[in-house]
Amino acid sequence: MAKFVPGSDAEPAAAVAVLRRAVQLDAEARYQPALVCYQEGIDLLLQVLRGTKDDTKKCNLRKKISGYMDRAENIKKYLDQEKEAGKYHKQIKIEENATGFSYESLFQEYLNETVTEVWIEDPYIRHTHQLYNFLRFCELLIKRPCKVKTIHLLTSLDEGCGKQQQISGLEEIKESLGNHGVLLELEYSSSLHDREIRFDNGWMIKIGRGLDYFKKPRGRFSLGYSDFDLRPCHETTVDIFHNKHTKKI
Repeated sequence: MAKFVPGSDAEPAAAVAVLRRAVQLDAEARYQPALVCYQEGIDLLLQVLRGTKDDTKKCNLRKKISGYMDRAENIKKYLDQEKEAGKYHKQIKIEENATGFSYESLFQEYLNETVTEVWIEDPYIRHTHQLYNFLRFCELLIKRPCKVKTIHLLTSLDEGCGKQQQISGLEEIKESLGNHGVLLELEYSSSLHDREIRFDNGWMIKIGRGLDYFKKPRGRFSLGYSDFDLRPCHETTVDIFHNKHTKKI
């Protein structure tokens, strides 16, 4: 896919960083996040255009906006074709001790107002920290712009001394989600091994370690204890696909 090279004229400071990031992602063939950055940068330039009175500056801004819009439209068409053909695949390799991979950072670009139903298959939502991971992921799902109404969780049942804690913890999360108008459907399987998350807008994410890819914090008052973008990760691989016909559990 041909790369877009932006003009060299100085753009407003608020837009330049976003558009530079868009071009960088574009050059790396990371088209989905590049499209998001192009759209954000275009919005910023349109705001500047509305407040500009100088005709020459207006003309230059319109040319820049037109160039960025053309590139964004080409990327969108390309992604739509890939999705339609079921060929879209993106892989992210999370290195050992890497940071910057909170659930919000990893999933945000695939969550929009069209998402109403989510399926999660993860055999390890058992221990206390894993229940908190699942809770944190659920918190992300009920924030705007999502309009999630149903979450399906398929996991395995702890057959040891932690069984009652697992069941009561998941029931508490279910009750809390219900207070926000979201239904949590729980199902247990003794043969589950795969880890997979699917959104009803067609995005499917497979994480080698499931939701449990964060390392234990060094202490309760260490950076990364609350902000998971600062939390070191275990090494794992994230594979992202798009399928128009997202299957149900």
